[in-house]
Amino acid sequence: MVCNTKSYEVKMAFLAAFLVLGTMTTVNSVEHSLTYIYTAFSKPVKLPGIHEFTAMGLLDNRMIDYYDSSVQKKIPKQDWMKERLKQEYWDKGSQSRQSKQQWFKVNIDILMNRMRQTSNDTHILQWMHGCVWVAAADAAFQTKRKWDDVTALKDYTKGYLEKECMEWMDKF
Repeated sequence: MVCNTKSYEVKMAFLAAFLVLGTMTTVNSVEHSLTYIYTAFSKPVKLPGIHEFTAMGLLDNRMIDYYDSSVQKKIPKQDWMKERLKQEYWDKGSQSRQSKQQWFKVNIDILMNRMRQTSNDTHILQWMHGCVWVAAADAAFQTKRKWDDVTALKDYTKGYLEKECMEWMDKF
């Protein structure tokens, strides 16, 4: 989703990619979901609580971890996560989120250029992931096709969703 900001007025426009992927699994006959949401702005927005980049993990729609570009650390949002997961998990998670922050910055620039948008406005790229690629806006299809054609990305994503994601569901 891309938004143009003029003053403090935000006008929403479906312009970039809003990729939705959902992960659902059944554990002991109960359905659970594990979702990650990433949101990046093309430039700093001077509004309280709005960061240039944020990422969060949700288990059954409850936030379990959080990262933003100001703090630059993945932090637990549930006490049981603090107790069960070692510091190494949080350190690696912080590094991963820092890499994703850079990836989003590069891709916002690519999308703005592709759609002939100016840097005068503020643009937002938001990505949720899980199991199925969905390009919600027509402009997102070109990016989706490009990413689907990258064998290494496709293999990594498939492996993550089928193996690693399920392991995290078990652990959480």
